[in-house]
Amino acid sequence: QVQLVESGGGLVQAGGSLRLSCAASGSIFSINAMGWYRQAPGKQRELVATITLSSSTNYADSVKGRFTISRDNAKNTVYLQMNSLKPEDTAVYYCNADVVYRDGFAISRRDYWGQGTQVTVSS
Repeated sequence: QVQLVESGGGLVQAGGSLRLSCAASGSIFSINAMGWYRQAPGKQRELVATITLSSSTNYADSVKGRFTISRDNAKNTVYLQMNSLKPEDTAVYYCNADVVYRDGFAISRRDYWGQGTQVTVSS
């Protein structure tokens, strides 16, 4: 019914920048909060940043001042601008969205996750 597709990951040197995008598609009625999470090898998935429908933002302490989350509600897309990247930012980054969607004649709501995009920062 709803798909989240991420793009923009890759390999970058320390101090460099990357911009991740996540586009939601399907029978979407509206999207509440959207966010980015990451999971490094051998570690639990952790929150990176979230943004509400009204664009209030929240960041993990480890990325404050370096990462910026934004969204385009008309395109059902969330972005993560990552600057001053560090090797410890290396992880698979996942997009998350709290989606209200059309389910036949009903309206339903659930969390969706993207497939993940690899970000690798070399030292």
